[in-house]
Amino acid sequence: MIVSFISSSIPLGVPLLFGSTGEIITEKSGHLNLGIPGIMYVGGISGVIGSFLFENSGALSLMEKGGFFNVLIPFLAIMIPFLSAICGAILMGLIYSFMTVTLRANQNVTGLALTTFGIGIGNFFGGSLIKLTNTDMPSIALTRTSNFFRASLPFADDLGWFGEVFLSHDFLTYVAIAIALLAEYVLNRTRIGLNLRAVGENPATADAAGINVTKYKYVATCIGSAVAGLGGLQYVMAYANGVWSNDAFGDRGWMAIALVIFALWKPTMAIFGSFFFGALCNVTFYAEGLGTTKQLFYMLPYVATLLVLIITSMRKKREHQPPEGLGLPYFREER
Repeated sequence: MIVSFISSSIPLGVPLLFGSTGEIITEKSGHLNLGIPGIMYVGGISGVIGSFLFENSGALSLMEKGGFFNVLIPFLAIMIPFLSAICGAILMGLIYSFMTVTLRANQNVTGLALTTFGIGIGNFFGGSLIKLTNTDMPSIALTRTSNFFRASLPFADDLGWFGEVFLSHDFLTYVAIAIALLAEYVLNRTRIGLNLRAVGENPATADAAGINVTKYKYVATCIGSAVAGLGGLQYVMAYANGVWSNDAFGDRGWMAIALVIFALWKPTMAIFGSFFFGALCNVTFYAEGLGTTKQLFYMLPYVATLLVLIITSMRKKREHQPPEGLGLPYFREER
């Protein structure tokens, strides 16, 4: 039961890891993007659209010919939804950047509007695809493409509990961990990361030092959005087995934002935090027989975040605090 619980908790935490890592990158530039839930939603539906078009193009039938097509078709079945999700999420990031960086709109209001807009866009295109399939079910299933995403290492079953816990997951799980580790390295070990943190802490000083503040804010927000968008793709294609249903994404986007605080703005901490949040969410599935008490378990991730926020606020260590310029618009003329 313990092995099964841990193994089933990890997929629940992967969308949160994508979302929190993307938000950490964005917040390091001094922007609080509350549009992450909408961006993850758009990333998911963009991947679904790419997968839907690919499946209905008849390309999957070429695998019957064997040979080179057995490599090419699976590659395209993964890359087309993958790139579609990234493009859709980047477009949302560009909208947010234009509003908050160029037009200097309020970041909180813009983010909330972007979330509403992203969910509306996702439901519109999701509903349209469902109508195209002429099905009586309020969902669309992309099982054939999903099988490529959910493929695990062939030798995982031969390694017992170790293989089930660590090696039996979809490839996006390992992509999420790799991105978080790369983000940690870039932010803390490279000149680009130093400049980005300078922009987030004090954009006026960074600007005076010759750093292109606008460029860093745009790039960080778009990269963060692209990473978050992959969380939506992973949820649909891997966790939900390729089944898209409108409004089925839940509150994972908001949990990803809460996880940023829990992780203390550190991508490596987000790895452990996301799987911890996944375990807390997984507890609800083991509480089916508790009746109304089950609803209390849904609060556990947020209670944990509040406790961390209280503890870090009491300790007041600078390394545990958000960037100084987080949420504040930058006017170069006021330097």
